[in-house]
Amino acid sequence: MQTLEQDALAPPPVRRAGRRSIAFWGVAAAVIALDQLTKAIVRATLDVGEAWPRDWPVQVHNVTNSGAAFSSLQDQTVFLIFMSLIGLAAIYIYYRNPPFQHWVASVAIGMMLGGAAGNLIDRVRVGRVTDFVDFFGFPTFNVADSSISIGVTAIIIGYLLFAEKQMTPRRPAGPHEDAPADG
Repeated sequence: MQTLEQDALAPPPVRRAGRRSIAFWGVAAAVIALDQLTKAIVRATLDVGEAWPRDWPVQVHNVTNSGAAFSSLQDQTVFLIFMSLIGLAAIYIYYRNPPFQHWVASVAIGMMLGGAAGNLIDRVRVGRVTDFVDFFGFPTFNVADSSISIGVTAIIIGYLLFAEKQMTPRRPAGPHEDAPADG
């Protein structure tokens, strides 16, 4: 049994909400930092259109995209900035009301927020997004894009594995619906 003095000196227990918040904001910040760092390195070392190494199945290929996913909505920067802000708000609301209570949700939603913010930073700063990971036959992408994809996939898998299964309420026992009311 601890004395009152020992209780007063003990650090307060870390609450779930605090850990969830640290995971969410920490992952989001890490994704933004890694995304912006890798894009800066690519822009500093390769000219637009240049790829390294040549003739490999995976290349670092400096390309820019003034549109959305798969190069749709080209040159619609103002619209895409506005939509990105709405997306960031939606992701934050989703974080505040997760589909299930598990650290996986906080990390995955943090990845989505960090990815959306990373691409938004590019749109605001330079009017286009820098993409650089190039698999032959697959659209070129960046850290932000992959974080969003991994985050969405983790939410779906996490929901399937960790969400509490809602039981459908049972109907009260009583007369059958088709039975006459006089009975």
